[in-house]
Amino acid sequence: MAATVAPVSRPRGFDAGALPLPDLYARVSRHVPAIEWPALAPDIEAILRLKRERNAVILAHNYQAPEIFHTVSDIVGDSLALAREAVNVDADVIVLAGVHFMAETAKLLNPAKTVLIPDMGAGCSLADSITAEDVRGLRRKYPGVPVVTYVNTSAAVKAESDLCCTSGNAVAVVRSLNAPRVLMIPDEFLAQNVQAEVPEVEILTWAGHCEVHERFTPADIRDVRDSYPGVTVIAHPECPPDVVAESDFSGSTAMMMDFVVQKRPSQVVLVTECSMADNIAAQNPDIEFIKPCNMCPHMKRMSLANIRRALETMTHEVTVDPALADRARAAVERMLAVRTR
Repeated sequence: MAATVAPVSRPRGFDAGALPLPDLYARVSRHVPAIEWPALAPDIEAILRLKRERNAVILAHNYQAPEIFHTVSDIVGDSLALAREAVNVDADVIVLAGVHFMAETAKLLNPAKTVLIPDMGAGCSLADSITAEDVRGLRRKYPGVPVVTYVNTSAAVKAESDLCCTSGNAVAVVRSLNAPRVLMIPDEFLAQNVQAEVPEVEILTWAGHCEVHERFTPADIRDVRDSYPGVTVIAHPECPPDVVAESDFSGSTAMMMDFVVQKRPSQVVLVTECSMADNIAAQNPDIEFIKPCNMCPHMKRMSLANIRRALETMTHEVTVDPALADRARAAVERMLAVRTR
């Protein structure tokens, strides 16, 4: 893990007040060097114009870079928040600044709208770890056991499931089933961490992992505590259970944000994707973030340039096979209904 980098120094004589879009730059000035901003501003201006022309909105995950998250996005959040807000989007076009399964989920919940993803290569190691045939095989092996599928999966996998969950509502979803045994797929570590909170339910797992979170170790946590005595450590539940056990708090990206804003630790490390710390730090300059440096290569496929291109060319449109869309949509909608119980 690497310590937070000191604020970027401006070249002598560089007039930050003369920058284009100064109000937007103020939101990201701690993370985007002033000398780089003029190269980004034309894409931002074009995106803002194209959103008006296309009646479009941009949904951005918490792992997006600050120049996307804080300047052009209309709705930001974790997977659960994006799924909830996607239901109420009042627009003709949705651009998903995230990964492919998120765009599919937005399409499932907005079948009549155009959903775009700027880069079709923005995948997910969890989504790639399991197929619809795998789920059918699990049902044959464990007849009658309900299947809870992490939202980080393809629409085809969701269609074979009873309901979905996210890291933010997984415990509530499992409890809502009132079942003695539950299949929770595909994230093995998330399932194991949920098992610790729901000991009364036997949770059967699948060996899928997030390539960002699986790389963290308990030694990483101990090292950062040695270097920064008193630091608060917050881990994502996609991390291995022994990493979560070494942490002070574990929760979804939205829960991480809430914890930091409400508890206001003087020093904090977020054991998750790097941009999370950047995005919270932009709005909380009094908190020092000691950053882990595990980047998600798929999330980082999003850029201002390809978001602009997506709106200019209306690509790449995300579709879902009608043969499975209704079943996949039902699994997501059952998940969204859990919070009202």
